[in-house]
Amino acid sequence: MKNINKIKLSKSATIKEALKVIGEGAIKLAIVVDDNDRLIGTLSDGDIRRGLLEGLGLNNPIKSLIVKEPIVIKNNELKEKILKLAISKKIHHIPVVDDKGALIKLEEVNYPEIPDKKNNKVILMVGGLGTRLGNLTKNTPKPMLKVGDKSILQTIVERFTNYGYTNITMCLNYKSHIIQDYFGDGSKFGINLDYILEKERLGTAGALSLIKENPVDPFFVMNGDILTDANIEDIHNSYVSSNADALMCVREYNYQVPYGVVETSNNAIASIEEKPTQKFFVNAGIYMLSPKVLEYIPQNEFFNMTTLFEKLIDKDMNVISYPLNGYWLDIGRFEEFKRANDDFDQVF
Repeated sequence: MKNINKIKLSKSATIKEALKVIGEGAIKLAIVVDDNDRLIGTLSDGDIRRGLLEGLGLNNPIKSLIVKEPIVIKNNELKEKILKLAISKKIHHIPVVDDKGALIKLEEVNYPEIPDKKNNKVILMVGGLGTRLGNLTKNTPKPMLKVGDKSILQTIVERFTNYGYTNITMCLNYKSHIIQDYFGDGSKFGINLDYILEKERLGTAGALSLIKENPVDPFFVMNGDILTDANIEDIHNSYVSSNADALMCVREYNYQVPYGVVETSNNAIASIEEKPTQKFFVNAGIYMLSPKVLEYIPQNEFFNMTTLFEKLIDKDMNVISYPLNGYWLDIGRFEEFKRANDDFDQVF
């Protein structure tokens, strides 16, 4: 049972306040109540993400995003009934209310969940040299570095398989035999695995030109040095619901200017802002693509994913973003590698 006070929101809360509650609650869910603590609805990180993609800002109210008829149970329901309901709806947390609809607690239901198998291919870019990590990657490809009790790459593979994505291709270059020796044909990890070997480094998208058989369905591409708790299925659903040709996961990045920023007009000072924080969305290294975009990738040439997206935008194709609000870490330097190990047990 979760401490519901940490995940409760009032109906007048803003999206920014909701993100804080959901982030701190660790279950990606908030419970919305009225002034008398009666349940109004629920709000997930996916609900907020869809609102942001529709143009809502952080200071907008959550009212339009609330799921107003959530699945609930009455207090003292039989555990067998609760378990059956949770399994049938594929949920792990159910609000418990009294006869007047007031929220009592949030019931956590644990059960072995078997995901539906997906046909969509996952292509993992794991050929990088990892030179910024120095001696750590002298004898080991970066995706095979251990974070926690397993390699970065194994954690990525397990993240996809947890959502039913088991058709995986790995694009290899640096010390490729180490990855192949460990994963083999993928059977011991419950996946269908094949490999693409880059004889020369081809960038973050160039290896897609070497695919033996073009995918029929939309497919994922992900860099092999990223740790995230992103909801893979929700990314897929956003792609489908937007009728997209290409989706790029993005991450908010804040940069504080270390000086006072001065705005002028005809040499007159109009305003001064002391050390303002600039906010940007940056490429998070996770994508979902239509098979038809492969025709824009040159054969066996160095080619980056950002260049591909620029081409697709120029062609007026439907290119969308997906903001990642949970845990995300690009392990490029020793500082990130250390942080990943510090975070691993808590996040994964």
